[in-house]
Amino acid sequence: MTDRNRKPGLMTTAIHAGETPDETTGASAPAIHMSSTFVSDSVSGFSAHDLTDDSPFLYARWSNPTVAMLEAKIAALQGTEACLCTASGMAAATAIFLTFLSAGDHVIVSDVSYAGVAELARDTLPRLGIEVTTVNMSDLGALAAAVRPNTKLIHTESPVNPILRLTDLAAVSRIAHDAGALHSTDATFSSPLGMDTGALGVDLVMHSITKYIGGHGDAVGGAVAGRADLIRRMRLEAGIHHGGILSPFNAWLIARGAATLPLRMKAHAAGARAVAEWLETRPSVTRVIYPGLPSHPQHELAQRQMKTASSMIGFQVGSAAQGREIAQAMIEKLRIIHYAVSLGHHRSLVFWMETEGLMETSFRLSGAAAESYRAFAGEGIFRLSVGLEDAEDLIADLARVI
Repeated sequence: MTDRNRKPGLMTTAIHAGETPDETTGASAPAIHMSSTFVSDSVSGFSAHDLTDDSPFLYARWSNPTVAMLEAKIAALQGTEACLCTASGMAAATAIFLTFLSAGDHVIVSDVSYAGVAELARDTLPRLGIEVTTVNMSDLGALAAAVRPNTKLIHTESPVNPILRLTDLAAVSRIAHDAGALHSTDATFSSPLGMDTGALGVDLVMHSITKYIGGHGDAVGGAVAGRADLIRRMRLEAGIHHGGILSPFNAWLIARGAATLPLRMKAHAAGARAVAEWLETRPSVTRVIYPGLPSHPQHELAQRQMKTASSMIGFQVGSAAQGREIAQAMIEKLRIIHYAVSLGHHRSLVFWMETEGLMETSFRLSGAAAESYRAFAGEGIFRLSVGLEDAEDLIADLARVI
């Protein structure tokens, strides 16, 4: 293999992809281009439909150098041709749905997913005339049975938020493509390094880059990565027409975090494994759900599909009342772990997620679907995002309350 054809390593990609020294100043670090407009050196049409991959920067809603740098970095890390960054993870999900679906189309969505996506699918899309079916994506037979002639998209999530149930993405891709549909997946819980989504046949992979990619809990953003032709359609529809664009400053912050993503994911996974194994020894913990443990019911799929088990742990403590009691103790007694929502940050975060409330608001499951959810979550689950602190310190902190 010649040096020219050699593919850079993961750390090199995380640090250098999308970045070059500044041509004007020679600055090694990327600049923050906050300008909303750019001086044009040629006569051109004023329409986003005229844009090509080689078009100069004209207006920040269309494209921006700092955001473009981050998009190139995420595409390189995910191993895709292109990427579109958005104002949030929800903006990324909305971009997928409203670019590739129209009134009369049918979409199949994981019956357990990020709460905002679950509510968008159940409330907003039907109001726009889009037919929606929610399916337990771990049941491939149910998924295949849900496909219709007008199915245009199957949207999965793996691991699902908050119960860490996995989806066989390669199998779903085959079902989607046999039906002439696209397969999109939310891989936020695993990060771009967690799965080779291209090898698994996924057409579009989205992330809340607020989480692992940014990694420091100080910037909100979203991203969708995939084939260049699909991302080009999304840029016109979602980026330009919907307007949910990422700010240059947040793009700069998130790119700064992305440069250390490979190192952080190794540390996240090592810490999570240690904490998960300790949790399994606690009498007050009735169940631990972590893809890296043999006790996870889909551990074989995790080993086959995931490069890293990441840092998300779910654990049960018995009844809902017991969960609420421990949650209050966490608020009062934890010194290192923050009792807060979100995940994938350098600091550890934990939050109590009661099953009954989620059934009423976001998921609205019944019958076998509700039973499948409770098989993972019971009457409620603590969602623990293990940060980069020493595992011994996190275990000592949790021992105050568990």
